[in-house]
Amino acid sequence: MLAGKVITIGVTGGIAAYKAADLVSLLSKNGAEVHVVMTGSAREFIQPLTFETLSGRPVVTDLFNFSEPGRIPHIDLAARSQLLVVVPATANIIAKAACAIADDLLSTILLAATCPVLFCPAMNTNMYTNRGVQRNINLLKELGYLFVEPGFGRLACGALGQGRLADLDIIYEEIIKSLWYEKDLTGTKVMVTAGATREAIDPVRFITNRSSGKMGYALARAARDRGAEVILVSGISELKTPHGVKVLFVESARDMHAAVLSHFPEVDVVIKAAAVADYRPKITAEHKIKKSAGVLSLELERNPDILLELGQLKKKGQILVGFAAESRDLLRNAKEKIQKKNLDLLVANDITQPEAGFGVDTNIVKFVYPDKEAVELPKLDKLELAHRILDEIIKIR
Repeated sequence: MLAGKVITIGVTGGIAAYKAADLVSLLSKNGAEVHVVMTGSAREFIQPLTFETLSGRPVVTDLFNFSEPGRIPHIDLAARSQLLVVVPATANIIAKAACAIADDLLSTILLAATCPVLFCPAMNTNMYTNRGVQRNINLLKELGYLFVEPGFGRLACGALGQGRLADLDIIYEEIIKSLWYEKDLTGTKVMVTAGATREAIDPVRFITNRSSGKMGYALARAARDRGAEVILVSGISELKTPHGVKVLFVESARDMHAAVLSHFPEVDVVIKAAAVADYRPKITAEHKIKKSAGVLSLELERNPDILLELGQLKKKGQILVGFAAESRDLLRNAKEKIQKKNLDLLVANDITQPEAGFGVDTNIVKFVYPDKEAVELPKLDKLELAHRILDEIIKIR
């Protein structure tokens, strides 16, 4: 995914400088051409040789070291880079950037860069919450600079609070987002449902299904990466919660019904990728049902049909997308569903096909429309499919 991408990593003088080495390694392994710029303070924490080994390129440290004739380091790197990432970003480098100060190589590159710049702050929590530092961060955000918010936890100094460098997987996701995705959903509010619901039989047992939540979580990440404000209503899933989205965790179909209906009036797009139980036990036993010699009968009753209700409540301008997981008569069932539930798009898949459906990283689907022929897609990674679904939503809008 990063093949051919030129990324410059600016490393400043913080204890988290050693984590930048892992980021350089990750980017290099994924095909990026990585250049590293270190401040004098950064070299007090980690040696340039580490980054040279991981990137396979010389580390640049001196504003006036013209190692390649005809190339001025701060101009050359600023012009060649497709993304500049400052990790860790100290209060000092943030202040320099906010005030347009250029007194070393990295601060000079920041002024000369025309590519996106991503700051990854890491510092003592009192420094991070200082009003001057926050003023500088807000100013840079207004100017279009990007930030990965630091995490909460115990810091190297022993303090507990916000200030530790964000997890590398979060930084990596932000790098991918900055390089690849057009922000064509900016200003759009999207609600995605994902995962399985559970319907309690007794305090121990429940009815559920095989959904892993992978499709819904991929949709939430893709919409976020394209600039949308995202609400993810998640049933049961073991996936890591995507950062940068509002997540509402629910368990039963009725819980999901309440969460979705409460937010439906405020959203522009709803994508119902959750596998919601159609039925629940009519009576939930207060205590564990003990094994006996006789036959146990379980009486079921219908759960609310969330998608049907949304289709009835949908206002002009709202987009409603559903999923249909079928094991037979795929197109016939999908065409009935899209009309009955007043959907703008239905994503239908045959769960009997290998590498499609529940619990896998790929899917094979058909796009079914209310007013034209269905379109069959090839086997796709679920994140790639998520973007294809969003492409369709943008066309519909």
